[in-house]
Amino acid sequence: MAGPTAMPTDRAILTLSQWFSPAFPVGSFAYSHGLEWAVDIGEVLDAHAALDWIASVIEHGAGWNDCLFLATAYKAVHPDELSEVDATCRAFAASRERAKEADLQGVAFCTAVSDIWQHDLKNLVYPVAVGRAAQLQRLPLALTAKFYLHSFVSNLAAAAMRLVPLGQTEGQRLINTLMPLLSDTASKAVERSLDDLAASAFLSDIASMKHETQYSRIFRT
Repeated sequence: MAGPTAMPTDRAILTLSQWFSPAFPVGSFAYSHGLEWAVDIGEVLDAHAALDWIASVIEHGAGWNDCLFLATAYKAVHPDELSEVDATCRAFAASRERAKEADLQGVAFCTAVSDIWQHDLKNLVYPVAVGRAAQLQRLPLALTAKFYLHSFVSNLAAAAMRLVPLGQTEGQRLINTLMPLLSDTASKAVERSLDDLAASAFLSDIASMKHETQYSRIFRT
């Protein structure tokens, strides 16, 4: 039989599943995070290269930093703290397209969560908005970060399926292979602070810059 804490746990899982479902109106499917350019120049041509690319972004790039921003926003006590986290997150965008990606998804997420759960969320970039919303909903921080990274990986894998292209089985195998890494990365990040911000996935950042002038594009970033 279900114990007294079973329902909140179930509710948290289902709420996070809803937030990071492809049906949630955030528009993540429209962004490749620079992967489109990497495929175009021949840097990512098969499943192995796609796996390496996404793993680097998770562990050494935006995946790690986004989890830090999410966790710090979750822990913020005063509005000024939250504003500072948001401003820092915006400053860490490596390109105009990256800034737009975080901003537009954040606006869409804030609008949906505010309308459905009646929270006052606005003008926050995506990872900061998720962290703040999770705190307001009393959702577990570590679980939220893992869901966030899983969604991030799934979106990049879906982009690789279209761009490389990868078959659906290859794409799902890629996500499954990255599960331990994304779980470990999220678990470590929620225990850290913005003092641990760092990124060395330089080609991913360059890709986002190059994508801005790429001749033929199907993704927004």
